[in-house]
Amino acid sequence: MHDRAIALARRLWAEHPTLVDGAVAVALTLGSWTWAVLEPERATRPADLAAAVLTAASNLPLIWRRRAAFTVLVVSCTTAMVYHELGYNYWTNNMAPLLALYSVTVHRPVWLAAIGGLVVTVKWAHVADLHPDVHTWSAIGQAPVVTGCALAAGAMVRLLIRRNRQLADLAAQLRREQDAAARRAVTQERLRIARELHDVVAHHMSVISVQAGLGSYVIDTDPGAARAALDTVADTSREAIFELRRVLSILRIEIDEADEERYASAPQLEHLDPLLDRMRAAGLDLDLTVTGRRHPLPQGLNLSAYRIIQEALTNVLKHAPGAHTRVRVTYGAAALTVSVTNEGSALPDPVPPVHSTGHGLIGMKERVRLYRGTLVTGPTPSGGFEVTATFLRPYDDGIQPDGRE
Repeated sequence: MHDRAIALARRLWAEHPTLVDGAVAVALTLGSWTWAVLEPERATRPADLAAAVLTAASNLPLIWRRRAAFTVLVVSCTTAMVYHELGYNYWTNNMAPLLALYSVTVHRPVWLAAIGGLVVTVKWAHVADLHPDVHTWSAIGQAPVVTGCALAAGAMVRLLIRRNRQLADLAAQLRREQDAAARRAVTQERLRIARELHDVVAHHMSVISVQAGLGSYVIDTDPGAARAALDTVADTSREAIFELRRVLSILRIEIDEADEERYASAPQLEHLDPLLDRMRAAGLDLDLTVTGRRHPLPQGLNLSAYRIIQEALTNVLKHAPGAHTRVRVTYGAAALTVSVTNEGSALPDPVPPVHSTGHGLIGMKERVRLYRGTLVTGPTPSGGFEVTATFLRPYDDGIQPDGRE
C-alpha cells in the first residue's frame, strides 16, 4: 500500500506539476495563517485581514514557481518582509521564500540564484533579528546557513536533472546508432546474398545460354554436336539447381562440406528429424511437439519456417550448449507458428559464447516479414531464451508473400 501511494505521488508529480505546486502553496498558506492565529504571543500585532492578505501574497505565488521562479521569489520575500515589519508573527511566512529560492537554483542561471540567495539571506536575517531571544550577531550568522541549505538542495537537484538529460540524450543517440547499424547490417546481408547468388548462378546461366545457342545453330547440320550441347545444358542446369539450393541452405548457418548433399533438395518442416538428429549428436537435448492439422504450405513459407528453426537451434548450440530445448510447430487455421525455447546451458563449464554479429536475427526478421508475420525473441524466466515466429497463410486471403494484395 505504501509503495503504491509513493508510485501514485511520483506519477502525479511528473504528469501534473502545477497541480502539485498549487497544493503545496495552499498548504503553506493555511499553515502559516493557522500558526499566526494560534500563537499571537510571537507578534506585536494580532492577525487580521491585512495579515491574511499578506500571507496569501507570500505563499500562493508558489503555484508558478517553475515558470517564473525569480519573480515568485521577489514577490514572496517582499510581502513576507512587509508582513514582519508590520509586527505580525515572525515565525510565519518564512518557508515560501526558501522554496522559491530552491526553484530559482534548479530552473534558472547560477547568477540569478546568487542574487536570490542574497535576497533571502537579508530576509532571514531581518526575521531572526525580530526574535527577542536572538542576538543580532546570531541572526546574521543563521541567515547564510539557512540560505545555503536551500541553495545546496537546489544545486543537487539541478545537477541530477542535467545528468538525467545527458543520459536520455545518450540513450537516444545509442538507439539511433543501433537503428543505423541494423539498417547497414540488413543492406550488407542483402548485398552478400546478391553476390553469393550471382557467383552461383551467373556462370551456369552463361554456359547454358552459349550451349543452347550452339545446339540451336547446329541441330540440322551436326546432330551429334547438338546432342552434346543439350547434354551440357542438362548437366549445367542440374549443377546450377544444386548450387542454388546449397546457397539457400548455408547462407545463414555454418555447415560442414560433408553435409551439403543433405541439402540437395529444399528442406521442409515435414523433414525436421535429420536436423534434430544432427543437433542431438552435437549435444542438445531436444523435444519436438507438432500440434494442429498439417496444412499444405507454400514452398517459400515452409522453407522460411524451417530456416528459422535451424537458425534458432544453431544459436542454442553456440550460446547454450547442452541445454534442454523444446521445438514446437503449431498448424493453426490461419497461421503457422514455430518456436524454439531453451532452458539455458546444461554444461557445468559452458564453452565461451561465439561472437555474434546479429545477422541471424536480422535474417529471421526478413523471412517473417515476407509473410506479414511476427517474430518475438527474448529471455525466459528460467534463464533460457525463446524464439517464436508466426507466419500468416497468404493463400487464405489472397495476400502475396511480400504483403501485397
